[in-house]
Amino acid sequence: MPDVILDALKDSIKLIPFLFATYLVMGILQHAASDRPQRLIRKAGKFGPLWGGIIGAFPQCGFSAAASYFYMGRVVTLGTLIAVYMSTSDEMLPILISEKVGMRTIVSILVAKIVIGMISGFAVEFLFGWLARRKKAPKSFEHPDDACCHCAGSVLLEAAAHTLKVFFFVLVISLVIGSAIYFVGEDSLRALFSNVPVLGEAVAGLVGLIPNCAASVIITQLYLDGIITAGSMMSGLLVSAGVGLLVLFKENHHLKENLTIAALLYGCSVIWGVVIEVLGITF
Repeated sequence: MPDVILDALKDSIKLIPFLFATYLVMGILQHAASDRPQRLIRKAGKFGPLWGGIIGAFPQCGFSAAASYFYMGRVVTLGTLIAVYMSTSDEMLPILISEKVGMRTIVSILVAKIVIGMISGFAVEFLFGWLARRKKAPKSFEHPDDACCHCAGSVLLEAAAHTLKVFFFVLVISLVIGSAIYFVGEDSLRALFSNVPVLGEAVAGLVGLIPNCAASVIITQLYLDGIITAGSMMSGLLVSAGVGLLVLFKENHHLKENLTIAALLYGCSVIWGVVIEVLGITF
């Protein structure tokens, strides 16, 4: 166990400079882009899922939260909301970059999430769009200016704060994974997720529903450590919509509608994970 703790500390500390550099660049891009992505998706109309899939992957904090506000005001459609949720990268991108994963792999995962988000968004809009269209926007609805996390203070301070938070999550997750491997064995853990059909995708999808950046950190780390497969990883990352669902459940007072959206997101994500697994697709 001392070796497990020491390895987790060393591996996590090594990530700090790469995490900081990644968040710094992302912060600069976010400030440069301002609110242009939000304006674009608000004007997308019937092409909402197309732009939602693309813009959702943009490294801008809180965009899934903004999409939730837009949906509650009926500014965007249900399909657009699902597309944004499924393409949102959350903390996946910084973890992949800091772990020095090949650029081809990173691009492949991002493109897959964007394309899957688009297809799922259009499918949901076609099959279930009527659920949202029958309700009018609340008269009191106003989209708050800070819905998409206009990060206050300097970009350096924001990058440092994000780095420390994710470092903590990675350290804890590394300790948990290391302990599980120590007591159970890596082969046994891998078999648990891969030998039972659909189990890995279903469990990863449930983890992805956690409304916190820890969800995408857990899923990404498990995949990089070889514990879960590409299908399970994609299920977890597709359903991991950052704080989008949290905002939806907090601000939207239609519980049945919120549960339906969460179920659609989860179902689509698990189905895509199973498809990826069956086809033997790797990243």
